[in-house]
Amino acid sequence: MSAMHHASARRPEPVNDCDLLVVGSGAGGLSCAVTAAHLGLEVVVVEKEPVLGGTSAWSGGWLWIPRNPLARAAGIEESPQAARRYLQEELQEGFDPARVDMFLQQGPEMVEFFRRHTAVDFIDGNKIPDFHGRNPHAAGGGRSVCAAPFDGRELGADIALLRPPLDLISLWGMGIAGGADLGHFMNVTRSAASLWHVTRRVGRHWWDLLRHGRGMQLVNGNALVARLLKSALERQVRLYPDCPVQRLLTDEGRIVGARVKTVDGEREIRARRGVVLAAGGFPHDPERQRQLFAHVAGGDRHYSAAPPSNTGDGLRLGEAAGGRIGACAHASGAWAPVSRVRRKDGSVGAFPHLAERAKPGIIGVLRDGRRFANEADSYHDLMSALLAAVPPGEPVEAWLICDHRFQRRYGLGFSRPAPVPLFPYLGSGYLKRGATPAELARECGIDAGGLAATLEQYNRHAREGLDPAFGRGEVAYNRVNGDARQQPNPCVAPIEEGPFYGVKIVAGSLGTFAGLATDEFARVLDEGGTPLPGLYAVGNDMASIMAGRYPSGGITLGPAMTFGYVAAHDAAGVELGKLVDG
Repeated sequence: MSAMHHASARRPEPVNDCDLLVVGSGAGGLSCAVTAAHLGLEVVVVEKEPVLGGTSAWSGGWLWIPRNPLARAAGIEESPQAARRYLQEELQEGFDPARVDMFLQQGPEMVEFFRRHTAVDFIDGNKIPDFHGRNPHAAGGGRSVCAAPFDGRELGADIALLRPPLDLISLWGMGIAGGADLGHFMNVTRSAASLWHVTRRVGRHWWDLLRHGRGMQLVNGNALVARLLKSALERQVRLYPDCPVQRLLTDEGRIVGARVKTVDGEREIRARRGVVLAAGGFPHDPERQRQLFAHVAGGDRHYSAAPPSNTGDGLRLGEAAGGRIGACAHASGAWAPVSRVRRKDGSVGAFPHLAERAKPGIIGVLRDGRRFANEADSYHDLMSALLAAVPPGEPVEAWLICDHRFQRRYGLGFSRPAPVPLFPYLGSGYLKRGATPAELARECGIDAGGLAATLEQYNRHAREGLDPAFGRGEVAYNRVNGDARQQPNPCVAPIEEGPFYGVKIVAGSLGTFAGLATDEFARVLDEGGTPLPGLYAVGNDMASIMAGRYPSGGITLGPAMTFGYVAAHDAAGVELGKLVDG
């Protein structure tokens, strides 16, 4: 339930003009809106959905911001060149010096501005390592921040504007934060302290459901959007849900507003300083998928965990105004393995497998029973490996395999760990079970001989904490997501206590990378590389500065909020660097 029982959010009076019009209400769009309003501009945000927050409200809420103020306050100092060199090696031919330098310079300024002047606050990620620890310029921590938890009651009736957490990864609609919070939920049957923590959290959540119709203990991306929303409302930003954009308005080559569809009919909103496209990319645009996703062009399906309404509106608006799409040589999507979950209402959702893959005692196998990747690597890397491993013409799918001990300890995908019973997942067909590996193989359609050989080889080394085939647990990112109690390797344990379980994973994503080509000020570029006057793109409507690579967690939200901050300065005609000092 997305609205409160006893109150409804304010609906601002329609306007015909403003200084800056923002299309989309994720972290990139709201970052731009809050910054611009703080700089004195009249700002309007239009959102096609009845709720605000986009993919950001479903996200983990992490931002990759090297040399951020929280890390520096903790004594983590690194040279300005360290992260730049990491990106140079990671992005290779896709490295764009002007945009990367703007991001690295303004990211810490953006964090400091929001902490000092708005309701947005962060917790540090000083122990969160970059994805690719073999890169000599990777950091073992200090380059990430996450939205601080937020009490939704501070929004009052305006909580009705906020998109609820993704149901598939929340517990009865309650978000669970990574780190200690998640650890308590995983240890609820093993620790009195964890049981007390979970009891308090769940009890408060059910009380909130009774009083407000939704959870109020906001964490992760839901807390980030709530904090941005509170900051926007405090600055009189006008927020219009249920307001899709029909087309952009131009005047002598300049973008001067948009024609929108409201509950009362169509109208034009003029924008003196320009329009910012922040509509969330194209994860659910089948035509763009066929153009830019090789597996879709080859006839396979793609299942994104982003909101279904993210259908490429911003990219189409930008192209129609003369902008061009910036290609990503490596990958056009932020790949992630997902499993398909049928909800009670008959709809099918995509569950993103982000947490359990690094835990000890799980492997991923193809139809022939062979492993294809280090399962503890990042979601993007695992999905990239799967896309490369599946022969052309075959469906992009694999199976995550574990034993009973693992499933009851950590859960497997959407199937929760103990004490949650297994029968709903088995009954729906989501979770497959076999008393022996051969029986599980038959249930899953996996080659039984191949799976037996894989398990025999894997288990022989796993009993010693080793994985010579793929090196699980050899880099810091693997280990931080493993289980520290499993020694000598937090990511490796044998799979041998029946019954055995499997869940099918298919090609999916958390969002998209390809988007409108922009310069370092987030200005949309035409075919000749010239900025289109009055048009900006941020978030996933902007071609990712990571050029289709995924070097660390938070490389979507970090640049989204940073370039929202930068675009607001450019639209307001205010020099960067002045705002934090003022």
